Amino acid sequence: MSGKIELLNTTLAAAKAADRAALIAYLPAGFPTVDGGIEAVKAVVAGGADVVEVGLPHSDPVLDGPVIQTADDIALRGGVRIADVMRTVREAYEATGVPILVMTYWNPIDRYGVERFTAELAEAGGAGCILPDLPVQESALWREHADKHSLATVFVVAPSSRDARLATITAAGSGFVYAASLMGVTGTRASVGAQAQDLVGRTRATTDLPVCVGLGVSNAAQAAEVAGFADGVIVGSAFVKAMLDAPDEAAGLAAVRSLAGELAEGVRKR
Repeated sequence: MSGKIELLNTTLAAAKAADRAALIAYLPAGFPTVDGGIEAVKAVVAGGADVVEVGLPHSDPVLDGPVIQTADDIALRGGVRIADVMRTVREAYEATGVPILVMTYWNPIDRYGVERFTAELAEAGGAGCILPDLPVQESALWREHADKHSLATVFVVAPSSRDARLATITAAGSGFVYAASLMGVTGTRASVGAQAQDLVGRTRATTDLPVCVGLGVSNAAQAAEVAGFADGVIVGSAFVKAMLDAPDEAAGLAAVRSLAGELAEGVRKR
């Protein structure tokens, strides 16, 4: 079975054709449980998310702030494994039909085996991977296997990235470019900042790939602001916080569905 990079491409193109940004939701696998995580993905899609990133929980995250670290810790203490991540992708894709990517640090893939990981992700119906700590110059093996299995390779660019570096990164990537709105870790913030708009402009000058902005977006007004200059709005910590703050799983699912609905309205008010 081939991966779903074309589904990702057509989904992002459809949002652009509708003169809006795509809403991309992030949720960790195994949080609050494996089954609960799958239901959470279904809930954000029901609320209006166009694309979902499933996080592979990691004990030493470099991009994730305290909210996602807390969720990862819950998932890891619950015994989540890569097989559970693949199950989350499979069941979420089968239930929703939207593109599902895995966001992961490199070490788990390296230990698991690149060929094995890409083959299993494609077989599960995955659309690709976001790899925040894989240097482009060390990514040839990954990209070879991702291309073979029709999986997107999404790299992260930051405000500190120089223009020549941006060109190198975007030339190697596929699916979309993940533009980190600021220097720092994931988390909700009062303001997304002007750095993000500048980064999107500089990134677009190097590529025709959609440029999607993450880090800091937590409400409809911020989503509308970012949607005014980006092709996609990525939201993670706000969804995770909604789950963490809920008194029980049912309330958490209702909260993330409601938040997805508000954010989906936001990206349409660009």
